[in-house]
Amino acid sequence: MIRALYTAATGMQAQQLNIDVIANNLANVNTAGFKKSRADFQDLLYQTIRAPGSPTTNNTQSPTGIQVGLGARPAAVQRINVQGDYTQTGNALDMAVEGTGFFQVTLPDGTTAFTRAGAFKLDNQSRMVTSEGIPLEPAISIPSGAEDITVGSDGVVSAILPGQSTGSQVGQIQTARFANPAGLRALGKNLLQETETSGAPQVGTPGQENRGTLLQGFLENSNVSVVEELVALITGQRAYEVTSKAIQTADEMLRATNAIVS
Repeated sequence: MIRALYTAATGMQAQQLNIDVIANNLANVNTAGFKKSRADFQDLLYQTIRAPGSPTTNNTQSPTGIQVGLGARPAAVQRINVQGDYTQTGNALDMAVEGTGFFQVTLPDGTTAFTRAGAFKLDNQSRMVTSEGIPLEPAISIPSGAEDITVGSDGVVSAILPGQSTGSQVGQIQTARFANPAGLRALGKNLLQETETSGAPQVGTPGQENRGTLLQGFLENSNVSVVEELVALITGQRAYEVTSKAIQTADEMLRATNAIVS
């Protein structure tokens, strides 16, 4: 009976993590470029009371044996890198990656981070930066007085400079792809960082070597489906409740045993 108490407790802890992940997904339903996460679980060790195939008589053996599970535990929280929908904004500095790839930015400590959120702005040095003021890498500056900023699908940034009638190239956006993008470490602020499991970034021109192309004037929405998350939320809540019911049942059985002993 004590085994059931501890087994059910692991289930409640697992469902608590599941609800935490779902809550974070729902909280970021309007976060540009956000990728939803999913909690994966695995069963714990089994207590073998009778091994499968053990002899029951001289001529027979147990076909299944008796193995009692000891609960569940979290195995991973995986980021699902499925393309989100697009919203047309008309803003020349808004960009979305259509396909595989991440924008690169340079953090204040000099390291490189990656993001799918393409809501860029200009800072006081006319550099293209994120909403946190973190500059793109390689850095792109828009000359003062430039008009009609255009970003091609291959990342070429052009603008009409003062005194000119045709556009001039002012920069080149490069994107990075990874062998295992789910292995990137989340930093918050829509930023991700390279890890050993993600592999090294493969940087290049958008549209080449399986990299996605760029869409100017669009933003990629979160890939969170509110309906799916609400269904998962209800399922997790009911699983938590029924697991707590198992603890209550085990407690009542222990109370009955104590009453007999006393």
